[in-house]
Amino acid sequence: MSDKELQRLVEEVSLRWFDLPFRHTAKFNSRLRTTGGRYMLSDHRIEINPTYYQHLGMEELVGIIKHELCHYHLHLAGAGYQHRDSDFRRLMAKVGAPRHCSSLPQKVSYIMYKCNQCNQLYRRKRRINTNKYRCGQCMGKLVLISTDKNN
Repeated sequence: MSDKELQRLVEEVSLRWFDLPFRHTAKFNSRLRTTGGRYMLSDHRIEINPTYYQHLGMEELVGIIKHELCHYHLHLAGAGYQHRDSDFRRLMAKVGAPRHCSSLPQKVSYIMYKCNQCNQLYRRKRRINTNKYRCGQCMGKLVLISTDKNN
């Protein structure tokens, strides 16, 4: 999905659920890491984390857009737009916006070690000191063989 398609989607969601137009910009921001989206108070733009759309689909994206539009419309109306405000909570309940995003699937990277003597494989999430640790089967020396993700 492109930024233009996202802009159109945000405008459609705003008209459908809030009966108010969205007159500013919405775009994807791939630098967002810990949140699904954010509303910028200074210039009223909405930024969306594209990873949520890629992994969790359109339904999650629309939920994030609804949440950010709650901030947007309440801020422009001069009402309580923060998470703790009752105006915000009422509007979220009215439009069915989620309070938090769903969790993204976690990427786990593994480091593989192999014993030089018996070829026993060891898969670890953290690096180990191969000078300090030995093979549990034969006490042979461990050698780092890969640091690829999802081995």
